[in-house]
Amino acid sequence: MTVAIDGLRFDERGLIPAVVQQHDSGAVLMLAWMTADTLAETLERGQTVFWSRSRGERWHKGATSGNTQRVVEVVADCDGDVVLVRVDQTGAGACHTGAWSCFDRLVTPPDPASAPPAGRS
Repeated sequence: MTVAIDGLRFDERGLIPAVVQQHDSGAVLMLAWMTADTLAETLERGQTVFWSRSRGERWHKGATSGNTQRVVEVVADCDGDVVLVRVDQTGAGACHTGAWSCFDRLVTPPDPASAPPAGRS
């Protein structure tokens, strides 16, 4: 089954979330945002291109760092409001910190000793 870019559901800002996954291991590398134009450019170029919400501009992943992502395939979820971009990550990693994945921080429950007294928050 296929879907054209204009069949996807972009939010009110014209963005769609893009989950980026290493194609062979299944590791989730990062979450980024795409516009219809950056998604089209990603498909044409064969490397990921995203939209930076903080900078308000497109960015080609790895253009400055060399840590590029070769696109293996792009698939949409059943609602057409999220895309999964399967890539072959090159270089040190996908994260701007230099880590292989942006998802490398284990979340733990709050420390009860540091919680405010009951009834106060």
